[in-house]
Amino acid sequence: MKIVHLNTYDGNGGAGRACLRLNAALNAHAADRKAAFVQSKVLAYFKFGKDEEVGTFTASPLSRARAAAQILAERYLSKSLSRSIKTPFSLQWFGQSVIDHPEVRSADIIHLHWINHGFLTPRFIAQLARLEKPIVWTFHDSNAFTGGCHVRYDCEHYLRSCGHCPILRFSGAKDQSHSTWLRKQRAYAKLDFRIIAPSKWMHDSVRLSSLLGARQTSVIPNTLETQVFRPYVQQEAKSILNIPPEKFVLMSGFMPSKNDKHKGTPYLVDALRDLAARPEIDPSQFELVIFGNKNNADLPEFPFHTTFLGTVNNDVHLAKCYSAADAFISPSLEDNLPNTVMESLSCGTPVIAFTTGGIPDMVTHGENGYLAPYRSSSGLADGLEWLYLHPDRQAIRKEARRSVLSRFSEAIIAARHLELYESLVNLRQR
Repeated sequence: MKIVHLNTYDGNGGAGRACLRLNAALNAHAADRKAAFVQSKVLAYFKFGKDEEVGTFTASPLSRARAAAQILAERYLSKSLSRSIKTPFSLQWFGQSVIDHPEVRSADIIHLHWINHGFLTPRFIAQLARLEKPIVWTFHDSNAFTGGCHVRYDCEHYLRSCGHCPILRFSGAKDQSHSTWLRKQRAYAKLDFRIIAPSKWMHDSVRLSSLLGARQTSVIPNTLETQVFRPYVQQEAKSILNIPPEKFVLMSGFMPSKNDKHKGTPYLVDALRDLAARPEIDPSQFELVIFGNKNNADLPEFPFHTTFLGTVNNDVHLAKCYSAADAFISPSLEDNLPNTVMESLSCGTPVIAFTTGGIPDMVTHGENGYLAPYRSSSGLADGLEWLYLHPDRQAIRKEARRSVLSRFSEAIIAARHLELYESLVNLRQR
């Protein structure tokens, strides 16, 4: 069985990483079982890395330049038509056909992942029907069943046929979101595909959508490299970051803007200020560690001594950073199955997060972390205080690691995907 995965980028972004991780898990699972008949390969529209095992549709300088132009055009045109709110939106005006690529034509299973930014428009998605192959599509965000947005928040227009989009500058019954919805409706009518939802939340969202509510959807989570993201000795990990061993370490990712809507940075700031003001808390005993982009011009004041790691590209070092932390804070307002939460748990670090998206699929309240009420900064602070005062934090750390190994390990997730692939191939051959 030959599986080909299609993604816009090769590991750039959460969906790209999830795609590469699944590909590696499938090949490793086949090797462990000596199943040479299973081959998995990733094809990226625009390739950033140098992994020779990852193919691309834009290998020549000319095709690469064309792809870069389409990616930039898609991104900037979408921004020009959107209001000044930080919610990603895709027009899907530019794209590329993939049906003549030899790897695609020879595949037994075509597995779509994140295909925006100038890659597969609805028209080119519909073309896949000509290949008469089983199609699987993992939804890493909500775009596939909306009129353009990737993050829905409380908008329910996807339940109907979009239109009156709150993101667009020019909004109305027949606005760009509605016309995109119609293009997707026409394309999907031509193509049979099986949907994979990485979380129960995504599954329920798909079932409610007007575009794809009748389609078969399987809940299969993402995976990660559990031998890379593993617990390290906490005191040694703290030493690597030059953090005193007695400090209670809080860790979080940080977006470039404190006003970012999707990742909930303002809630993080408010929660930390709330925590620092509580009578049981001595701010001098805490250390805040932030990884990710840092914008000095738009940096909030944190109430604890803060270490900025910047962008961490080495996964082993990132695992040691997670291991140094006593708690990982995820203030995200809407996330499918965020990689950072799974990575943190895999390193034995409990997660404090909102009850939203697919996070409850990973975090069990009071066992491997704490689920705060949605959009409640005080709730996040409650979770941090609960963990700080907990009499047996080591038990929670052990449960964090155990929960990932038992539910999201490479072998488990690879086996579930292969079971689905085999059922679709057998069904097609009847």
